[in-house]
Amino acid sequence: MASVIGVLVVHGIGVQEKDFADDFISEMNDRLMGLQVAPDAVVWQPAYWADLLNDRELKLWNDLSRDHDLDWVTVRQFFINFFADAIAYQRKLVATDDMYREIHNRIHGNLAKLRSDLGGQDKPLIIIAHSLGSVILSNYIWDEQTNQGLGTNPFERMETLASIVTFGSNIPLFTLALDKIECITFPPPTLPANLKAKAKWLNLFDGDDVLGYPLKPLSPSYTQTVTADLQINAGGLFTSWNPISHTEYWTDNDFTKPAAQLISDLVKA
Repeated sequence: MASVIGVLVVHGIGVQEKDFADDFISEMNDRLMGLQVAPDAVVWQPAYWADLLNDRELKLWNDLSRDHDLDWVTVRQFFINFFADAIAYQRKLVATDDMYREIHNRIHGNLAKLRSDLGGQDKPLIIIAHSLGSVILSNYIWDEQTNQGLGTNPFERMETLASIVTFGSNIPLFTLALDKIECITFPPPTLPANLKAKAKWLNLFDGDDVLGYPLKPLSPSYTQTVTADLQINAGGLFTSWNPISHTEYWTDNDFTKPAAQLISDLVKA
């Protein structure tokens, strides 16, 4: 079967490795086979951007902890990862080479590769984004839709965006600086009718995840655009009941099952 759809997978905060999506993609492929979706129908593209910040964050921690006995090391490193990522990812209006643009350039490069792997065609696109990755992709889509983006074809300009899955999303935290909270346009008006009928934005969050939130309450446009906020229980015996659940979505059945069903529905559409 020829490839039908492309899936861009974007990680969030933390010290991530290039193989961050391997286990997730493997589990998703198993689920899709169980839903009678041929393995080659879906082309996956992990979008890795953490290396742009990892060295800076490690140096910051080493400098701060070198001469001081700091307790709660794991918690401190977790918050350094989050706040350093979030603070670094801010657009500077007078700059042309800030971290906002560097990360968006990386996302654009991954989209270009995904399109190439799809035969250079503008096929349907699904975005799956975790944590700060959901903020990055929301901004990326907004830029494309307001003619400030990097896209040179319909695929890169998000005109074929057929579904979005966000999980552990911190988008609400980034709206505090806005006077008016407006959602991206989804589905795009250019999407064919058969795909529009199946297009969804699913937002999943764990109630114990202090960095993951529902999106529909943000504004009327989010209420209308986000298909569903799904509260799940991510993680195992030692992680599902506390903030560590933020890192536990990737292979949790409560997350992978609805994500796989969404992809299957779109492939069959």
